[in-house]
Amino acid sequence: MSKAKVNPENCKACGLCMENCAKKAISMTNEINSRGYKHITVDEEKCIGCGICYIICPDAVFTITGD
Repeated sequence: MSKAKVNPENCKACGLCMENCAKKAISMTNEINSRGYKHITVDEEKCIGCGICYIICPDAVFTITGD
């Protein structure tokens, strides 16, 4: 099954992905990336690889990969 993978360095913590994830598989971490932003993480157990996060993200944080 496909899953969303995250490049935390591109994340600016806008929250669009979290708001639009139907499975609520995306959450904000308390970690700070090199650009000074908190970044998101994906719960692979909940992720169904639908690609909504990939489509909605303005900062190219996501890739969708198969197992």
